[in-house]
Amino acid sequence: MRRRTSLAVAVAVGAGLALSGCSAQAGPKLSVSGAFMPQPVDDMAAGFLTVENSGGSADTLTSVTSDISDDVTIHRTTNRTMREVDSFDIPADGTLDLERGGSHLMFMALKQRPKQGDKVAVELHFEKSDPITVEVPVKETTYNPQKQ
Repeated sequence: MRRRTSLAVAVAVGAGLALSGCSAQAGPKLSVSGAFMPQPVDDMAAGFLTVENSGGSADTLTSVTSDISDDVTIHRTTNRTMREVDSFDIPADGTLDLERGGSHLMFMALKQRPKQGDKVAVELHFEKSDPITVEVPVKETTYNPQKQ
């Protein structure tokens, strides 16, 4: 009986250690960089940023909210055609790049038109991770950062 108890304890401890080791690295670990919004010229605007996932599992950008618009959507551009999508995948140990000429955020029916030098608060919502609030700087209309 004593042998079975010792074996059961060893198995339980081993399983607990294995699970705690997995959970520490398993989840997504998101950060946002390079955010900007070109100064809008009418009642809509685009937003660009990079979401980096340094965690061990993927996540998904599911929606975006902002005080400057009640209608913020996410768009994919393929072959010069822009289409609204429901979500963007963010791979484990990978990035989601929202950039000019590609995938991006769209702010429709702006409540106010931000000017160059302003910052726009944007909240990114994910399938697994907590929301991330980003202060997006408004740049000149033609701003296009060069990738390193």
